[in-house]
Amino acid sequence: MTALTGKVVLIVGASAGIGADTARLLAADGAALMLVARSERPLAELAEELTGHEVAYTTGDVAKAADVARFVAATVERFGRLDGAFNNAATTQSGRLDEVTEQDFDRIMAVNVKGVWLCLREEARAMTQGSIVNMSSIGGLRGSSGMGAYQATKHAVIGLTRTAAHDFGPRGIRVNAIAPGPTESPMLDQTRLAIPGGVEARIAATPLRKAGTGAEVGAVASFLLSDRSSHVSGVVLPVDGGFLA
Repeated sequence: MTALTGKVVLIVGASAGIGADTARLLAADGAALMLVARSERPLAELAEELTGHEVAYTTGDVAKAADVARFVAATVERFGRLDGAFNNAATTQSGRLDEVTEQDFDRIMAVNVKGVWLCLREEARAMTQGSIVNMSSIGGLRGSSGMGAYQATKHAVIGLTRTAAHDFGPRGIRVNAIAPGPTESPMLDQTRLAIPGGVEARIAATPLRKAGTGAEVGAVASFLLSDRSSHVSGVVLPVDGGFLA
């Protein structure tokens, strides 16, 4: 028996980076997994890598209500229930607030905020009890120049998380958020290109003097999804090497 044996967990944004690393860790911890992302090929490759574990996958866009309802329903149809969810799908953006276009602002809000709300709504409807973990960022707990629209979405995810903890807690559903610092992933590579030197400056200001890994974030997600955290809800947990200390 491992920490998530017998649990059915939906991972949204599972195709690469933190999502894929978390899927590997949750599978090792015994969870049955439904993997979701927009592109099928990386999901199929990850599912093949996890042969021997109970894993299924389907595609979907978190910004579309019909897609979210479909992949949550597909999870329940495939496994019979839903015990946990990791809402990790997100997109990034760079530029000062006066440089962001309306189109880019609407796009990032649709994925990072509306998408989390749609997932929370459908997951809570499908659960009788369980745990939901949302992906925020240290950018949701402080400000800095150059990624204002992205940081606004991550502040919003924290607001949604805390409200959902109140809304769904009486039904036995816990809701928490993880706030990573710089974490090695395709998204961090995009940030390195968009803001030269910015990532390295944050790592230099981190007490542990390193970027995190997807597995380190996934280990925290596993804890929050498991019964080991049965009295933890409404929490925003930094996984940042001490950056916010």
